[in-house]
Amino acid sequence: QRPFARRPRRGRPGRRHPGSRMNAPTWRMAWVGLGANLGDPATTLREALAALAAHPQVRQDALSRFYRTGPIDSSGPDYVNAVVRLRTTLSPLALLDLLQDIEQRHGRQRPYHNAPRTLDLDLLAYDGQHLDTPRLTLPHPRMHQRAFVLRPLSDIDPDMRLPQGRVDELLWACADQAVVPLD
Repeated sequence: QRPFARRPRRGRPGRRHPGSRMNAPTWRMAWVGLGANLGDPATTLREALAALAAHPQVRQDALSRFYRTGPIDSSGPDYVNAVVRLRTTLSPLALLDLLQDIEQRHGRQRPYHNAPRTLDLDLLAYDGQHLDTPRLTLPHPRMHQRAFVLRPLSDIDPDMRLPQGRVDELLWACADQAVVPLD
């Protein structure tokens, strides 16, 4: 053996080379509901989608059509709503932080529960996870009762299963809630 021959490197178990695929981030699926009823809602939703797409740890996977809906448990003008399916490496709470930051940049205020809003971004579901914290409940606890969420969600994932049933089936229970596509 040569005196200065290089010995095989013995790494610690579980340690990975920084460039290896083993260190690649795990991309998760997340569904976000978008809504607005103040200002120019459709433009605001497009700007919010652009802000999400600009984040390096978020990729848009699918987007529903935009829908006009009447306020539910709220007041003010009609809403424009949509749902986007994302791929992200952010944790659910980090994604919530990003969504709330985008809302704030669009002038979101919360003077009272269900107040009219310039922008509302709701994390609806995250990679099949169930979470119940003071800041975030997943899946969203009321989305199965809201046509303004279910109709756009059915555009991109009609067979998606929520704890209460499949999206396309749950939509029938909300048939009395007007949801009109914007074209």
